[in-house]
Amino acid sequence: MKKLLAALLAALGLAGCATFVAPIAVATADTELATCARWFEQLDAAIDRAGVRDAEADRIAGFAGLRTDRLSASLRERARADRAAFEAWLARLQQLESEGREVEIANLPSDTFPIAEAADAATARSRSAQCAQAWRRPLQVDAARRAQLLDRASVPDRYATWQRAVGLYPLVRWPFFAGVEDWQRAHQAQVERWSAAAPATQRFVPAGVAPDANRVAGLWRNRPHDALGLPQFQPDEAATLLAAHAPALEIETRGDFDRFGALVWRDGALAPAVDAATPVLYQRLAATRYGGRWLVQLVYALWFPERPPRTRLDMLAGALDAVLVRITLAPDDGRVLLVDTIHGCGCYHLFLPTAEARLRADAPTGIEWAFAPITLPTPQAGQRFVVKLDSASHYVVGAALDDGRPGTAYERRSEQSLRTLALPQGGSRSVFGPDGLVAGSQRGERFLFWPMGIASAGAMRQWGHHATAFVGRRHFDDPDLIERRFVIPALE
Repeated sequence: MKKLLAALLAALGLAGCATFVAPIAVATADTELATCARWFEQLDAAIDRAGVRDAEADRIAGFAGLRTDRLSASLRERARADRAAFEAWLARLQQLESEGREVEIANLPSDTFPIAEAADAATARSRSAQCAQAWRRPLQVDAARRAQLLDRASVPDRYATWQRAVGLYPLVRWPFFAGVEDWQRAHQAQVERWSAAAPATQRFVPAGVAPDANRVAGLWRNRPHDALGLPQFQPDEAATLLAAHAPALEIETRGDFDRFGALVWRDGALAPAVDAATPVLYQRLAATRYGGRWLVQLVYALWFPERPPRTRLDMLAGALDAVLVRITLAPDDGRVLLVDTIHGCGCYHLFLPTAEARLRADAPTGIEWAFAPITLPTPQAGQRFVVKLDSASHYVVGAALDDGRPGTAYERRSEQSLRTLALPQGGSRSVFGPDGLVAGSQRGERFLFWPMGIASAGAMRQWGHHATAFVGRRHFDDPDLIERRFVIPALE
């Protein structure tokens, strides 16, 4: 990696970063929708003036009041072919809009109001909800409008093609790829060293009593699915799944930079800080597709105060560092099929399959595809994994079945809480900016890696914005990510 950095620093200049927020353009003769379009224009203007636009789901051009994400975009053909599937798909788009709009309105300063006819946040939420629902009737009766929505509800990838063109990507990708391969070989050796003789670590375990294994198993019996084929869980059922699989952690701790915790806003700060007095894992549900079936994924994120510099010119160092651990479950009984991890920048994507998943033999060459340095045993009912992280870099250097030993308890919180994090003086602000990035977490590497097309490479970012390959194109939330890289015979 050092050789790669030195060579490219000499060869490359600087460039700006791209943003990826989809535009909104609403034009319709329908009176109700035209009125709602004006409302959203006024509301969005206030949101943008306040700098509180939420970037997790993408706006849809011409359809103010609906948003989409990468999973929803992948379901468009299913929705196009079946009316019940379309209704379920539209409900997803409305839910994404509702969540994003709630975040934006909650984060507006109180002196923003009134906005048009909305005197306060509660009225703005009510008006927005009414207008989001206004799309249902015209889409039910107008096939042309449905087709237009289906065509437009796409999510751009998180790579800026212009950066790759200006940065001569077809040429510089090769030294970058050589650097990636060097890092992978070094990391494989580090994993083997930890396996042979791990250093002293601090152990963390989820707070509370683990759910009963029979109760967890019962969640998969007669599991309902919506018209899109997605499994449906009630909030308490989702909470049970997340509690059952929350991993134990063993972290090499050499300084405060290795103590993870809750994200907080400090007085006057432009960037969030980590309160290590309260160890916290943030969690969410996701899904991936395999063989036409949807597999539930459980995502856990821990945040560190920084990645400290190892040398005076360490371009990878900077404030804040996050590690995401994702567990993919089988669709029939919820057994674990594989685990994969990234850092909050989308970097260092590792796959940790169990024996039930094997890498496909037809992997393309010359791009980052699937680095799998660890194979996991398949856990039995009630068993969880332990994930091991090294000091400073916070690389995942080991994982195994947990032996159940006690440790320091950590809390689990919804990752959605980071979109409306309380301010000391009252009100709230998202950890993530309108571009999906976390302010203050930028790295020096962004000046070097910009030809790879990723906005502010190395910076922490919001769900949906994790491009995970410098060479090639790959996203953490690609719905076919696992299917394209692994064979799972039990699901064939």
